[in-house]
Amino acid sequence: MPKAKAAASAVKRGSHTIRKHKVWKTVTFRRPITKALPRKPKYSREAVKRENTWDKYSIVKYPLSTESAIKTIEDNNTLVFIVNRRATKPMIKKACMDLYNIKVKKINTLMRADGEKKAYVILT
Repeated sequence: MPKAKAAASAVKRGSHTIRKHKVWKTVTFRRPITKALPRKPKYSREAVKRENTWDKYSIVKYPLSTESAIKTIEDNNTLVFIVNRRATKPMIKKACMDLYNIKVKKINTLMRADGEKKAYVILT
């Protein structure tokens, strides 16, 4: 019974009687890190999924056949291509191997002044 009486008096008093203040020990406020829950969407935000068109044909645009490009082909055993500007060296290497059935040793790239990316494909 004493527990019930204590509970009844606590209800009468209310829980707001004793108020404790937080003691700040530092002058800077550090935002507390809260738990980040993973998103669980009820439906897909896109009506139709985009088809991936990022293939070997879109990576390598065309080979360069300028005078200087022909010279590098003959002297340095290197092919010169214009490639997609977002393509990385491993992507270019794989696309060249698939398209032209060549063994690639190394890829050097540079951005041209007109915004195109040029790839020097060094053959083994």
